Amino acid sequence: MTLLAISNLSLDIGAFPVLRDVSLSVDPGEIVAVTGESGSGKSMTALSVMGLLPERAETRGAIRLGDRNLLDLSEDEMCAVRGRQIGMVFQEPMTALNPVRTIGDQVMETILIHRAMPRDAARTRAREVLDRVGLPADRFPLSRYPHELSGGQRQRVVIAMAIALRPKLLIADEPTTALDVTTQAQILDLLKGLVRDMGMGLLIITHDLAVVAGMADRIVVMRRGEVVEAGRTGALLARMRHPYTRMLFEASRHRVALPPPPPQPEPLLVVEGVSRDYRLPRRRLFRNPGHFRAVRNVSFTLNRGERLGLVGESGCGKSTLTRAILGLEPVQEGRILLDGAPVWTGRRPDLAVRRRMQVVFQDPFGSFNPRHRVERLITEPFHLLDDPPRGAARRAAVAEALEAVGLSPRDAGKYIHEFSGGQRQRIAIARALIIRPDLILFDEAVSALDVSVRAQILDLLADLCRSYALTWLFISHDLSVVRSVTDRVLVMRAGEIVEEGETESVFNDPRHPYTRELIEATPKLPELRVAAGRG
Repeated sequence: MTLLAISNLSLDIGAFPVLRDVSLSVDPGEIVAVTGESGSGKSMTALSVMGLLPERAETRGAIRLGDRNLLDLSEDEMCAVRGRQIGMVFQEPMTALNPVRTIGDQVMETILIHRAMPRDAARTRAREVLDRVGLPADRFPLSRYPHELSGGQRQRVVIAMAIALRPKLLIADEPTTALDVTTQAQILDLLKGLVRDMGMGLLIITHDLAVVAGMADRIVVMRRGEVVEAGRTGALLARMRHPYTRMLFEASRHRVALPPPPPQPEPLLVVEGVSRDYRLPRRRLFRNPGHFRAVRNVSFTLNRGERLGLVGESGCGKSTLTRAILGLEPVQEGRILLDGAPVWTGRRPDLAVRRRMQVVFQDPFGSFNPRHRVERLITEPFHLLDDPPRGAARRAAVAEALEAVGLSPRDAGKYIHEFSGGQRQRIAIARALIIRPDLILFDEAVSALDVSVRAQILDLLADLCRSYALTWLFISHDLSVVRSVTDRVLVMRAGEIVEEGETESVFNDPRHPYTRELIEATPKLPELRVAAGRG
């Protein structure tokens, strides 16, 4: 018996068509993955099922849950369906959780809204589902708050909220996009276990074929609001009749061709015995507060013209080390040198050294002021210069930077909201390049991008290597990306470097158990047994 059946669903928002004749189904105990790039209509399909569309949305077709057409239900009737019959796991757990309410209260909320049981029983049920999603009572009491949990733990709370009343259908919208590989593997295993144990249907939304290739029973590929291909996972990946499906597959396993490193190693960045402590809250009055050591005795050298990767799980100290290198946070032990000059002089960062480094952040939109035009945004590093270019020289520098990243000089007059995610990241790279720094730090710079856009950005970086002889430190939790864009790699765990070496050597013959764990947790696409596009 079919659990969810979407038939010829079309959706318009105002005069803009969003979905066109979308059809798919989910059976009890089945995992169906909907994949495609941003803007393909994946999330809007999920929101249509949940009845969470904008006011101006107009729908046609049918969405049947059992024998009921959800499009015919009133808002009050849909409120009775949400949570009880359909649960949803959103992409960003911190925005899905209330920061001022405990995790116990938030899991209980769905139960109490539906009046499924008294408060005492609801509390017991909340404890049961938190245990089920891997948050045991001894470490995660109901009194914990979201900010006290890691990203993966917060996602487990959101899943607990969604399954509190044992819904028939669970929708997971990009549930692992921002998670490191080991946490991602744990969340995917958890979802598979819930489907197996509870017999629910799972509709998982993702842009990465590798994430779902090993767990989905069927895959639905969407592009520009339409289903372009669908079928059983093995058969679809073996045939891939549509060119768009083949493009997604190739982008997921994309490797770039970097130029060889310089023949003579010349140290550029030297990190010697660096440790970074954070002050902990005072536990008792008149007692000295304790300290947490986030980075422990880290040492490495990055040579000029070399591409170095830094990988590890969330909370391992990667971002803390990055801030120290950039002179944004002091260190308690050790020193950091750029081309022989210390980043810190006394208790202050040396801006003459700091200006020779630039950074590209994970979220390009969040790192720009939306009120300013692109010309002003990418020339922000000019304030670090003693004599920044002005007039025609400034305009020429802007044009050169934009052209270097594949954009037009005419884009200088636009606002950041007028660009796609990939274009925004190109602008972020242009901002980093404009003063020709000695070192660029990429902090999770492609983790939030679609696989096809990610492939374009990685190719762009390879091209810039040839044009600008770039030196970079690439920080990421995505090992497949790090493998394709680095010469050497450092593996970080609990604030320490546990393994380092040439990238291919580390990936092909990892020596530390933690490195092997990271590599084994990385999603992998199956090798094709049939030529793509045939059969």
